[in-house]
Amino acid sequence: QVRLVESGGGLVQAGASLRIFCAASGRTFSGHYIGWFRQAPGKDREFVAAIPWSGGATYYAESMKGRFTISRDNAKNTVDLQMNSLKPEDTAVYYCAAGSGGWRLYQPSGYNYWGQGTQVTVSS
Repeated sequence: QVRLVESGGGLVQAGASLRIFCAASGRTFSGHYIGWFRQAPGKDREFVAAIPWSGGATYYAESMKGRFTISRDNAKNTVDLQMNSLKPEDTAVYYCAAGSGGWRLYQPSGYNYWGQGTQVTVSS
């Protein structure tokens, strides 16, 4: 059974940093991409960043470049998202997902497996 479990969310002040984690289990994700998405209340789920499960090239939404960093931790078997200089508009539930990539890399429809999400709240 495939499991993606997010952790590390919380409440921080504007300007702070936060690192969230996605732990994957239940199958091999070789050849898959792990993506981070976020969804704020009343808004559509939006792409944040993605990385191949084996590591390597990284992909970001334009508005996240320079502030967010996605990485693969082989020792812990996680995909991490480091978020710096957080803003109140970054407040959302952050989800990790696994998919095959390709032209739908930036779309939720390109991902087959989803975690339950972790709440990130940035206060002003």
